Amino acid sequence: MFTKKNILFFIFIFISKINFSQCAMCKAVVENGDSPMAEGVNDGITYLMIFPYLLIGILLYSLYRYKKTLQN
Repeated sequence: MFTKKNILFFIFIFISKINFSQCAMCKAVVENGDSPMAEGVNDGITYLMIFPYLLIGILLYSLYRYKKTLQN
């Protein structure tokens, strides 16, 4: 009925929450400013944080496809 993929999906959905990605220095500067600026800084940091995970994901997917073609 439930596959491992579906179970993991629901676990990640129910456990996930909104995180604010800020270093200590950025947080101190943003706390003194206005709210829209704080949201912009937070979005920028999150945007920059996505690329390493994206590159690692692409690398792992490429290795998976390469090994799959070697087996056939």
